[in-house]
Amino acid sequence: MTREQYILATQQNNLPRAENAQLYPVGIYGWRKRCLYFFVLLLLVTMIVNLAMTIWILKVMNFTVDGMGNLRVTEKGIRLEGISEFLLPLYVKEIHSRKDSPLVLQSDRNVTVNARNHMGQLTGQLTVGTEGAVFGHSVETPHIRAEPSQDLRLESPTRSLIMEAPRGVQVSAVAGDFKATCRKELHLQSTEGEIFLNADTIRLGNLPTGSFSTSSSSSSNSRQTVYELCVCPNGKLYLSPAGVGSTCQSSSNICLWS
Repeated sequence: MTREQYILATQQNNLPRAENAQLYPVGIYGWRKRCLYFFVLLLLVTMIVNLAMTIWILKVMNFTVDGMGNLRVTEKGIRLEGISEFLLPLYVKEIHSRKDSPLVLQSDRNVTVNARNHMGQLTGQLTVGTEGAVFGHSVETPHIRAEPSQDLRLESPTRSLIMEAPRGVQVSAVAGDFKATCRKELHLQSTEGEIFLNADTIRLGNLPTGSFSTSSSSSSNSRQTVYELCVCPNGKLYLSPAGVGSTCQSSSNICLWS
């Protein structure tokens, strides 16, 4: 036996023997292991539910590469199809419908369209309500018409209504009457031309009637059926009972009160 073998054998004999040493298990056991499995299972169920909800939302909202639902993002802008509802203000440059479809704007109350300048000041306003369309400023249009079997009414409740055109304004009623009424005065004025009335019958109603100063003429006034149309110096028209000659001078007292 060599010296090295002797020393190794002697060291092994001197080592203490661990016959009664305790063994400790390594890992998670007991209630900790059950809690870990429970949380892993709960996480797995949550992931499955979230994945299912995501797929359902994508399916219902119709998400695609081009957009969402009826909203499509194109090279020229945004294209919206179908019925849409806007809860907040919408700022766009241009809104138009398809070539063969009308553009419809609906509201439970009024529909108001405002036009503003670069300073944010209101320059034009259009309000469509139950009584018609209300324009806040001037209106420029080549054609105004009402719906079939409906009346067209232009009204300014508190201000004046002005229609202007450089080449003339034409108002015609092809199959009905044309009426112009006012509370105070109705002015027909032509600065350079003339006022031309062309009709089979021209009637001037509610004209004041003058009377002769003599008693004989006044007694026969009740049976008068023919009158003479007279004009005051200020342009006022009145009727005078017709006679053999002109009776305007005899009944000119009505001009004194005009």
